[in-house]
Amino acid sequence: MGAAAGARAAVPPGGPAGAGAGRDWSLAELAAAYAYPEPGAAVGGPRPWLRANMVSTLDGAAQHEGHSQPISNAADMRIFGTLRALADVIVVGAETVRQEGYRPARARAEFAAARTAAGQGRAPAIAIVTAGLELDFSLPLFTSPLVPTLLLTGAAAAPDRVAAAEKAGARVVVAGEGMGVDPARAVRALAELGHTRLLTEGGPRLLGQLVAADVLDELCLTVAPMLTAGDAQRIAGGPAVAVPRRFELVSLLEEDGFLFSRYRRS
Repeated sequence: MGAAAGARAAVPPGGPAGAGAGRDWSLAELAAAYAYPEPGAAVGGPRPWLRANMVSTLDGAAQHEGHSQPISNAADMRIFGTLRALADVIVVGAETVRQEGYRPARARAEFAAARTAAGQGRAPAIAIVTAGLELDFSLPLFTSPLVPTLLLTGAAAAPDRVAAAEKAGARVVVAGEGMGVDPARAVRALAELGHTRLLTEGGPRLLGQLVAADVLDELCLTVAPMLTAGDAQRIAGGPAVAVPRRFELVSLLEEDGFLFSRYRRS
């Protein structure tokens, strides 16, 4: 997703002054519209803000044949790039890394000045949530990132896999007891490393865990004008929460029938 050239605001996102319905948005304006809120004060440092960025068809499919690309479009991918450029770190599940062929985040020249002004590095780090550390450490995520890849895992992770990850240049961050990762602890651990602008791209299992733990602050959801049927996953999986979480609509953009919505917790 990223800056959608030609996208029009159905509900003004509150970025550039004087913007309104039917107006085209530039890359800089969309970056302003999707800007993170100013970090609030909290014990131990600024409060982190976790947003998710997902895509879904009209009938709720988050993937087609195991991948999100078939239900995306050029505007969606440009918003994807913009949200990445605004983030300190991108949090993603290990299975999504394997399925989607994740690569390191790249530096974007058009965002260089803004990142410098915000005290950010050239590109966001990738943080992979993984219990077993069963990853291919010969991939570019580990061999050629601009920022060392982070691995969020549990205290009981296999020592040989931890050693292999560290040998490959990754930074292993313990964020849970046993084999699993505690979402709230993962968010705190990233904030302690100076990452307060957090972005997750799922997959559905990870997003479901974040929702269940009540650590998700914002959802950027692209609704694709497509119907797929089948048994594809929704954007969030796992056990249902006891009481549905209520979010409020902040902005809504449209291009070529695709809706780009932004919701924050109420």
